[in-house]
Amino acid sequence: MSAPYRRVEVPVNGGFLTVGIWGVGEPATLLVHGITGSHLAWSLVAERVAGDGNGMGTGTVIGLDLRGRGGSGEVSGPYGMAQHADDCAAVLASLGAANVVVAGHSMGGFVAVVLADRHPDRVRRLVLVDGGPPAPVPPGDTAQDRIAAVLGPAVQRLEMRFPSRQAYTEYWQAHPALRDWNAAIQSYVDYDLTGLEPSLRSKVNADAVAADSLDLLEGGSPEDAWTRLRHDAVFLRAERGLLDQPVPLYPDPTPIAQRMPVRTLPGTNHYTILLAEAGAAAVAAAVRSGPPC
Repeated sequence: MSAPYRRVEVPVNGGFLTVGIWGVGEPATLLVHGITGSHLAWSLVAERVAGDGNGMGTGTVIGLDLRGRGGSGEVSGPYGMAQHADDCAAVLASLGAANVVVAGHSMGGFVAVVLADRHPDRVRRLVLVDGGPPAPVPPGDTAQDRIAAVLGPAVQRLEMRFPSRQAYTEYWQAHPALRDWNAAIQSYVDYDLTGLEPSLRSKVNADAVAADSLDLLEGGSPEDAWTRLRHDAVFLRAERGLLDQPVPLYPDPTPIAQRMPVRTLPGTNHYTILLAEAGAAAVAAAVRSGPPC
């Protein structure tokens, strides 16, 4: 029996955040998505963690759409890791959740670390999924060059328009990291689309992505929060990169391993660590009870 799923809206400054909730009961888990994602990036993980009310699973799983993304796409700024962390705390307060496991993927890992720093009583343990620790500085002479070097097609798609839902699906199916298509990816892609044919577009606010990218590269809160991190944490590393290239986002995990356990998940890239069965199962195991073997 699958866990129940529903959506609610939580008020924050600038509007209402869309929050997906899987399961029932205690404990609660918070899932934080990446820079151009939504809470549905976590669906395969959430379904493996959430309780169904009949003794299966482990409680309630909360996944918010960060401001400027998904159902929260129209929520205005300011953006940045500190603002997202405060939004996460507001969501947890609204739902009466404290002392939760927080899992963050990609940029969501940085949000999770800042959340633990700014609201330590809300967080019990961190699961950082291919994001959160300081990453190598990307090539480029300017911040804009460095952002393009890392995000590339993810940023370009925000300016694109698509004549139909099928055209948007086909765009994603051509992504080198998503060769093994599944229902979870399809739902994630469908949810990201807004507008009317023949001018459909991503729900992601390009200004939010630009501001958050700059904060990750030059802002003080992510680095300071990492330096002060005292919560129990584990780092789950994708074996391959954003475009399924053999060099991962974190080529050398040695400095991270000095702070927390590191597990490289074989056969995963930056996307399939959440959006494929094997990666999602390993991440869910870490969320439930600690790092996978």
